[in-house]
Amino acid sequence: MRYRRLGKTDLNVSVVGLGTWQFGGEWGMDFTQSEVDAILNKAKELGINLIDTAECYGDHLSESLIGDYLQRDRREDWIVATKFGHHFHDKFSRTDQYGPAEVLQQLDQSLKALKTDYIDLYQFHSGPNEAFDNDDLWTMLDKQVQAGKIRHLGLSIAKNGNLHQTESASKVNAKTIQVVYNRLDRKPEEEVFASCQQQDLGVLARVPLASGYLSGKYKPGSVFAGNDVRHRHDKQHVASLLEQVEEIKRTEVPEGMDMAQWALAWCLKHPAVTTVIPGSKSPAQVEANAKAAELASDDHPQAVVK
Repeated sequence: MRYRRLGKTDLNVSVVGLGTWQFGGEWGMDFTQSEVDAILNKAKELGINLIDTAECYGDHLSESLIGDYLQRDRREDWIVATKFGHHFHDKFSRTDQYGPAEVLQQLDQSLKALKTDYIDLYQFHSGPNEAFDNDDLWTMLDKQVQAGKIRHLGLSIAKNGNLHQTESASKVNAKTIQVVYNRLDRKPEEEVFASCQQQDLGVLARVPLASGYLSGKYKPGSVFAGNDVRHRHDKQHVASLLEQVEEIKRTEVPEGMDMAQWALAWCLKHPAVTTVIPGSKSPAQVEANAKAAELASDDHPQAVVK
């Protein structure tokens, strides 16, 4: 495994982390505690130290499964990132909750679910600018940092790449940006990444496999189950993406190379990107994704050479 400095934080993160939206039950399967334990054990064995979750991956369900594991493991070995701003009602149903009092309640619920007394990275979760531009929210969160409940603040910006929030990150003491970035969606390259580099922000690339479309497992015409978020994606758009994937596989992926590993390493080549956080449904997927670290260069602005 390779590691990089996470922006202005004091954290060194594995270049491949672990996204855990799937633990909330919206990616085609429900997880038992033993299945989550096996995934996290494999991640730790391979040197992965970053777990990314959220309050609305289930009603704190993903956090709770992770928390049960952390309670039996060495908490200090992990960098735990979670998020705030949404209240989960049912699968694919959420409402916004960005008021200071609501967020404080969410924070306490996340700490309880994660069975920890601190969160390493607490991220504003893809909210509108009206919610972001609330000084009272950031004043409250700064007090939680001072109290030790939060080590660092970050922003998880919406898919459209919110430049306003990115450029305001340092002003609200946020030290990281999480953004959708992959070979099929390069929008952050237009403006967001330049702002991140200027502010020395850590960048977490989410959806690095384009919701699994870049895994190489799916062909045009693939059908997803009703409890899989991809079932809700526009079918014509999905068909177009899968056709693009076939072309990328034919023209860009070296012969014999696993496409998922190539796609993760492709993200890690950008000088702004610190880490990728693909979701994994099994220890085998964790192992396959972790191999992308072998393709990551030590010649990176945030590289930690041990």
